[in-house]
Amino acid sequence: MSDACCGVSDEPVHEDLAPWWRDRELALPAAAGVLWLAGLVLESAGAEGFGVAAYALGLGAGAWTFAPAAIRRLVTGRGQGRLGVGLLMTIAGTGAVLLGHVGEAAALAFLFSIAEALEDRAMDRARHGLRALLSLIPETAVVSRAGTDERIPAEQVRRGDVLVVGAGDRVSTDGVVEAGHSWMDTSAITGESIPVEVAPGDEIAAGSVNTSGTLRITAVADGRDNSLTQMVELVEQAHADKGERARLADRIAQPLVPLVLLAAALVAAYGFVVGDPQTWIERALVVLVAASPCALAIAVPVTVISAIGSASKFGVIIKSGAAFEQLGTIRTVAFDKTGTLTRNDPRVVATHAAKGHTDAEVLSLAAALEATSTHPLASAVVAASPVHPAASDVHEHAGHGVSGLVDGHRVRVGSPRWVAPNDLSEQADAMASQGMSLMVVEVNDQACGVIGIRDELRPEAAQAIAALHQQGVSTVMLTGDNTRTAQAIAAEAGIRQVHAESLPQDKADHIRASMATAPTAMIGDGINDAPALATATVGIAMGAGGSAAAVESADVAFTGHDLRLLPQALAHARRGRAIMTQNVVLSVVLIAVLFPLALFGVLGLAAVVLVHEVAEVIVIANGLRAIRTQRHSQPVARIDDYPARQQPPSMIGSR
Repeated sequence: MSDACCGVSDEPVHEDLAPWWRDRELALPAAAGVLWLAGLVLESAGAEGFGVAAYALGLGAGAWTFAPAAIRRLVTGRGQGRLGVGLLMTIAGTGAVLLGHVGEAAALAFLFSIAEALEDRAMDRARHGLRALLSLIPETAVVSRAGTDERIPAEQVRRGDVLVVGAGDRVSTDGVVEAGHSWMDTSAITGESIPVEVAPGDEIAAGSVNTSGTLRITAVADGRDNSLTQMVELVEQAHADKGERARLADRIAQPLVPLVLLAAALVAAYGFVVGDPQTWIERALVVLVAASPCALAIAVPVTVISAIGSASKFGVIIKSGAAFEQLGTIRTVAFDKTGTLTRNDPRVVATHAAKGHTDAEVLSLAAALEATSTHPLASAVVAASPVHPAASDVHEHAGHGVSGLVDGHRVRVGSPRWVAPNDLSEQADAMASQGMSLMVVEVNDQACGVIGIRDELRPEAAQAIAALHQQGVSTVMLTGDNTRTAQAIAAEAGIRQVHAESLPQDKADHIRASMATAPTAMIGDGINDAPALATATVGIAMGAGGSAAAVESADVAFTGHDLRLLPQALAHARRGRAIMTQNVVLSVVLIAVLFPLALFGVLGLAAVVLVHEVAEVIVIANGLRAIRTQRHSQPVARIDDYPARQQPPSMIGSR
């Protein structure tokens, strides 16, 4: 994981994935396959000695990819973690060699090694292009000391220092505003979609971005110990708690390994009791081969490779086989709001004009002043009324609004705390209750209108939520935004359970509580979602426009922003998991049948190997069915799917 403090580039990491013919991880399995085929050809041509030599080389190449690691884990591991399918394959291969069937051992080694290598490559392809953890704190900070401003490394900021934060700067540590008024973009920390107004005495979280004016902030935390560094620690702790999930095949192999070894040892010991050790030792080795999880070893990888590859084609990137297995179990999905359920693009959604004025005129007046403003909501107003008169003598009042002259009239546009809505108070309250941010427009000291701005729900969100509910998946919203806005968006989306005004730690706690009752996925796109994404059974990042911290912390990433990918991905994973389960059941039943037949001498080694090979073909064919996907019938949401905004060419003189 990247450095949590500073100095980490937030540029995407572009590291080319080598083509398969140059992939070193595929070299040994490929060599094992070529040598095994060469052994078959040489043996059929009568050159048995050369055939055995080719088999031996192929066995060595294939076994080198898993046998040393399996033995090392057996020696240095703890508990059942020492046992796995790799160890069982090592034992089976050893048994085949001791029986003189080097070709069969080479086949086992090749099949297992190539299946594992292909799955690893599928994981690498899924992770390819995903960005590294974003540096959450700026490299430097401006500190006022001894009457002069000094730029120092951010990690050297100490509690009590006075930070000078200009427009566009990110706050390097937690603090309290000492002087100045401004609007702060806190979306990275709280998920608040609309910048919040701050004034002396207000608390500021590290990582917030100052959008206008200059602030003097007294640090209340050191540069290396603040809310952002604690957030990164939460992510690291969540990953540590989650650990490396055991693969399904390994979970089955863990109790199987000691059982098979014990049975083989008892069979060999029985040979000494009855005075025929050679026969029973050979039978014990056949038992080891019969219990080899050949089909089980490829049952999971072939399904994972097929399913993950097809998922990536419709925009779902799954980082690991364990994540794919878990994705098929999800029964609850927790949504972030800003940038996930919403577009993270605030727009004018309502306008109320006073008597004698029109909505178009109110928007036109506001746009005239906001056209050159640095106010964080200015672009939304201008987009709503692109044709507007020119303004003069424009002055921006940091933290309040903007004033100027339009067609000779004095106009002010700002928050209700600066420009009183007066007769429009009732309408303003109603708009605020719907989660809108308000701008009041005043002409010649008289309020003429109120404009409501809100980050709107994605057009496909309600459809995606409904599809999840049809699948029996429950939904919940976790957001740092204010309660009124969160409830308004949740109601529109069809989500009944809402936890608003949640900090990153709160989100992670909610996820942890949900996981106690059902496997839970978290889907988000912001830095503040990273701890919850890392904590969840499966973390899902909105990759298009999502923060690198979210993408890095998640197990799954969407390459687009269409939420209908989510029910499609869950259905695809459940189907893949069902196919995987079928393969595993077939593999286990096969071992259960072959084991007693080999134990009592009904089947010899040749028959056992033949049955295994037939089962492997069946498992591969079944696993390939996971490639098929069922795409949603609706087209992916585009920007031109959103309702067009009214663009009236209105002027003051048109009243």
